[in-house]
Amino acid sequence: MLLVIDVGNTNIVLGLFEGNKIVHDWRIATRKSKTVDEYGIQFKQIFADYGLDVVQLDGTIIASVVPPLSDVLFQTCKQYFNQTALMIGPGLKTGMPILYDNPREVGADRIVNGVAAYKKCKSGVIVVDFGTATTFDCVSDKGEYLGGVICPGIRISTEALFLRASKLPRVEFSPPKNALGKNTVDSMRSGIIYGYAGLVDGMVKRLKKEMKFELSVLATGGQAPIIAEHSEEIDEVDLTLTLHGLRIIYDINRK
Repeated sequence: MLLVIDVGNTNIVLGLFEGNKIVHDWRIATRKSKTVDEYGIQFKQIFADYGLDVVQLDGTIIASVVPPLSDVLFQTCKQYFNQTALMIGPGLKTGMPILYDNPREVGADRIVNGVAAYKKCKSGVIVVDFGTATTFDCVSDKGEYLGGVICPGIRISTEALFLRASKLPRVEFSPPKNALGKNTVDSMRSGIIYGYAGLVDGMVKRLKKEMKFELSVLATGGQAPIIAEHSEEIDEVDLTLTLHGLRIIYDINRK
């Protein structure tokens, strides 16, 4: 079995693969202050709850956009799983040329998403990832990572709204019946859901004009299903896209 770990600013997502099939995945909160032992005990407990034995692991790979946790989780895998994890970064083969001004600036998760999306679509593709930041990652029809866009994430944006506008309440993350709000709560929900769907559609249309070839649009991340329901440009939602990308890169480097 292969354990893949996607370390984000808000959540750490674990995925367990048997061959090409994902058999389990878990999402836990990211805590930068946690130690190797705390993460090790937590991971082992998760495995135990599902009747899994860490001895069954054949390999581990990690993508991290949280530098303080990169070494912590590397050591966690070494001490608790007896695995020397592969780390997404310079020197690791991805099978994808990075046509960025400085390839080292590209977040590990963005490269992984691009690899997974191109493997899935076998064509040009835009990946919209709804994480702490909302990112748009563009891959050419030749399988080259071209670059993309970074926007404030939905949670960050709404949290800023609640904190800076004293009279506005916290609202449920769900769409109202109409875009035209008749009360404060529905007006806010309209702005958050429909406004963000409009942002995604507008950005995708602009990127399509610049890229000038046929492409698909995939969405991933926690809020992807809600926004995709109200988007005209998103073709498909794949919540395990990043995990599959890690598996693909692991296979490339193992061979």
